Amino acid sequence: MNEQIKHVAERLRGLRDALEITVDEMAETCEMTAEEYLAMESGTTDISVSRLHRIAHKYNVELTALMFGDEPTMNAYFVTRRGTGVSVERTLAYKYRSLAAGFAHRKADPFMVTVHPKPDDEPVHLNTHAGQEFNYVVNGKLLLRINGKDLVLEEGDSIYFNSELPHGMKALDGQIVRFLAIIL
Repeated sequence: MNEQIKHVAERLRGLRDALEITVDEMAETCEMTAEEYLAMESGTTDISVSRLHRIAHKYNVELTALMFGDEPTMNAYFVTRRGTGVSVERTLAYKYRSLAAGFAHRKADPFMVTVHPKPDDEPVHLNTHAGQEFNYVVNGKLLLRINGKDLVLEEGDSIYFNSELPHGMKALDGQIVRFLAIIL
């Protein structure tokens, strides 16, 4: 696993220790077994943004603090200039760049997401998280699977959906896709 995932895992372990949360309780929050959670917390398996969102929501911590390690401090406004923003590359396939990491007590989490193409026969990884999500395709062609329905979104297309439904994405046509994702 890459270093960024290991750092996120360390922050999860630190949160659990600081709040005296048992492994079983954290696993239940993540809707997984204790063994699966411990693999995630050790940094040996990927940690989805949906699971981090679920943890942040339940334990009242900032999602970006778990993802990037910085506590937001701004409360009037926060500007992210073109090409900047705190980034984390969860896997070789996805890169998330927070567009509001410095704003405290956000009601939404906006990210610029980059999805790299995968082999056509590789399945779409599905996840769920509380709330709703808005996606706007900036460039490329994206397969978005929501609750078993496949939707193809192209540059300029957008979708707003219930993120409690199983959903996942895949870049199409062998091209990188970039989209704005706002998690509410």
